[in-house]
Amino acid sequence: MKLPELKVGQLSIKIPIFLGAMGVGVTRSGLATAITSAGGLGVISGVNLGFRESDFYTNRLEANLRALRNEIRAVKENTKNGLVGVNFMVAMNNYKEHVTEAVKEGIDFIISGAGLPTDLPAFVKGSRTKLVPIVSSAKAALLISKLWDRNHETVPDAIVIEGIKAGGHLGFSKEELIAKSFDPKETIKAVKLALKPFEEKYKKHIPVIFAGGVFDGEDIAKMLSYGADGVQMATRFVATNECDAHENFKQAYVNATEEQAQIIISPVGMPGRAINNPFIQEIAAGRRPKIERCVNCLQTCNPSTTPYCISQALVSSVEGDVDHGLIFAGENVYKVKEIQSVAAVINELVSEAESYLALEAIANND
Repeated sequence: MKLPELKVGQLSIKIPIFLGAMGVGVTRSGLATAITSAGGLGVISGVNLGFRESDFYTNRLEANLRALRNEIRAVKENTKNGLVGVNFMVAMNNYKEHVTEAVKEGIDFIISGAGLPTDLPAFVKGSRTKLVPIVSSAKAALLISKLWDRNHETVPDAIVIEGIKAGGHLGFSKEELIAKSFDPKETIKAVKLALKPFEEKYKKHIPVIFAGGVFDGEDIAKMLSYGADGVQMATRFVATNECDAHENFKQAYVNATEEQAQIIISPVGMPGRAINNPFIQEIAAGRRPKIERCVNCLQTCNPSTTPYCISQALVSSVEGDVDHGLIFAGENVYKVKEIQSVAAVINELVSEAESYLALEAIANND
């Protein structure tokens, strides 16, 4: 049984896989190009993209916008104008400016989480850009849909549900993550029910994309059987040749054990999941790394009280200093065993998912 295409409005993604954005600098144009070329949706992480620009510490906004333009253009050029998305955290400073710049460059999708993107539709008005908020519950999906309907006369083009097994920032309390009471099947069902009145009002289907713990083809088939239209995957694509991170970062995934995926509290103000390393151990022991240069990247961060500079920590790791940086990763990072090409991973995922879907179809017919 063939995997269904993921249709978002008039746009169609051949293989129903969104690349989960990982920043800073893990998912740039290299990985996004490879995912789009393989049939999925390549997504760029829009957080501090300009960290390699010479003027990043003196002119952060312009450095980031310049890098954003270059990264989008690179994917468009290398995929012959294929589809590409960008992920912007609501908690980042200059959110509006980044969104506006991406729209100018013809971005196809904006995926947005780490807060509710209440004003996002106003920033893309008149464009064809598809808007995809990230939620962790039906309550959040309903709230954002109501707000957009009332204030902007629109609704999301798709919704990403991010579960408790994801890496990076998570929309749950630490207690909820420890309790592990989240049920993907019930959450997908509840979100679809919450979206139904808005689908009817706007006469369009709002696809639901599940993220968090999706690692292999069986996981994909399972989420589709639960009612999801597609999946978002990040951890699985870090250990690929095309991933934009340093080889040391990729090897940290390959070498990770099950116990190393730790819950931390981020300066963003949300729990997150990262690989336990000397940096995490220093923070846990109450030692505060020196903040070398604050670039004022987060609305929620106070340099005088923050436990560490998250930009500094993320840049260190993606550039190869994995002992002194933050390495975000999903709960299933321990399942990563080798570095492969994106094409090989996608082919494996599709083959596995189609086999499981075929077996399920046979079982349902018996």
